[in-house]
Amino acid sequence: MSSEDVLKSASTLASYNVLLQVMFRVLTFLLNAFTLRFVSKELIGVVNVRLMLLYSTLVFLSREAFRRACLSSEGAGRNWRQVINLLWLTFPVGCVWGVLLVCVWWWVLQAPDPQSIPHYVPAVGLFCLAALTELLAEPLWVLAHAHMFVRLKVIAESLAMIAKCLVTVVMVVSAPQWGLYIFSAAQCVYAGFLLLCYVLYFIHFLGSEEAESKLFPVSHITDLLPSRVETTTLFLTTLTWSFFKQSFLKQILTEGERYVMTFLNVLNFGDQGVYDIINNLGSMVARFLFLPIEESFYVFFAKVLERGRDVRHQKQEEVSMAAEVLECLLKLVLLIGLIIAVFGYAYSHLALDIYGGELLSSGAGPALLRCYSCYVLLLAINGVTECFVFAAMSKEEVDRYNLVMLGLSASFLLLSYWLTWMLGGIGFVLANCCNMALRIIHSIVYIHGYFLQSEYTPLWGLRPHSAVIIALGVSSILTACSESMFCCDGGWLLRLVHVAVGAVCLLGVVVTVFFTETRLVQFVRTQLLPKYSKKHT
Repeated sequence: MSSEDVLKSASTLASYNVLLQVMFRVLTFLLNAFTLRFVSKELIGVVNVRLMLLYSTLVFLSREAFRRACLSSEGAGRNWRQVINLLWLTFPVGCVWGVLLVCVWWWVLQAPDPQSIPHYVPAVGLFCLAALTELLAEPLWVLAHAHMFVRLKVIAESLAMIAKCLVTVVMVVSAPQWGLYIFSAAQCVYAGFLLLCYVLYFIHFLGSEEAESKLFPVSHITDLLPSRVETTTLFLTTLTWSFFKQSFLKQILTEGERYVMTFLNVLNFGDQGVYDIINNLGSMVARFLFLPIEESFYVFFAKVLERGRDVRHQKQEEVSMAAEVLECLLKLVLLIGLIIAVFGYAYSHLALDIYGGELLSSGAGPALLRCYSCYVLLLAINGVTECFVFAAMSKEEVDRYNLVMLGLSASFLLLSYWLTWMLGGIGFVLANCCNMALRIIHSIVYIHGYFLQSEYTPLWGLRPHSAVIIALGVSSILTACSESMFCCDGGWLLRLVHVAVGAVCLLGVVVTVFFTETRLVQFVRTQLLPKYSKKHT
């Protein structure tokens, strides 16, 4: 597959992933708003913080290292039989992690009050079972992702998410007294649907004319099972181990606030529930937009660039393409992050009041969401810079970066505990901002050094046009004045006026971007929006 084809496939994957994540977050958004009317905020805190932390920790630590190693350029041309065998290790690794984590969740952590939140012990076991079920699909997921089967991922995860939402809604309405059993059953349904979709697709696809025409490396469904091979892939194994050490630390940074809440009890379950709702609302754009772009273009950079090799000794055509894409991605996420930070400040109170009423809009809720608006800007930049860095680093550089991550993890835990003790939930956001800024600085230094001996300067993508900065500044002033005048105690008419002011300001910013950032607009039209893609002449 040529570099142009890889770029088009990665761009299409990013676009489909964005649409998929939009649907996921919208469904989760509506589901949380619905369940708030039927269950307590303490129950939401146990499910969304305590149990989902168990699920995400088990899944991430069991598969993330295998994914990154097997999707790297060194693994792309290797024996897929060896790669599949390596991927099947995710399940026994998951079983080991499952036993350890379940013991911790049962006997080390403080259990919720069984009178108000019953069924905690079986719920922990069911969430672990759901995570192990999802791990069974990992070899199929990597195989599909490596060959750009974008529609498969969209369909599989869409069906699984819809099934999860339906189970949750039906059981919450019909049997709310079941409590944690409702969310445990829904998570098991999600994992089961996901596995079933991948298995059924590959049963249908393997051996078909389409598979033969694409020279697919696997010809029969039994070839996807682990088997004995004559040789082993030492490099891929050691690279997996390096990524595993890194993924352990990255998980602490990613879910650090939940670990602090879970293990140090700085917030009660009710406050955890409120924090988690605002957290999901504040980081919605980052999750459904920036994360899919990061995942998809990691594949692009990993296939176009040769890991650990000096930029002068690589194909200059591919280096030029990688630099151009990196610059455009940085400019894109920077502008989106700035827009969110500017408009999030003036519309946080209104958003929370509409979504959850006084439960969320009173107290520290609006201030927490405003902080998240600024945090999203850092998330956006860090996602793209680390996406490139992880694809370009050699194994030795990855190992050295693990030490950096270790220091960041330790500082984050200490800082988040101290700030939360002083400021409550806002302390978590501020601690995340500090650590994200340090990670961005490290990635920028690496990227600058990587392209230092070349003519390319992709970091110029972090410098928006001056007209855009002016438009954002004017919008910030106008929307802040509008909030103080029209929001949010004067009725719906004044709220609509406040929304209209924001809409006009946002339109002005978008028009300014359209006329000043022409190169970025062209990149979005030709690469991130498949329906506008055109063949190069």
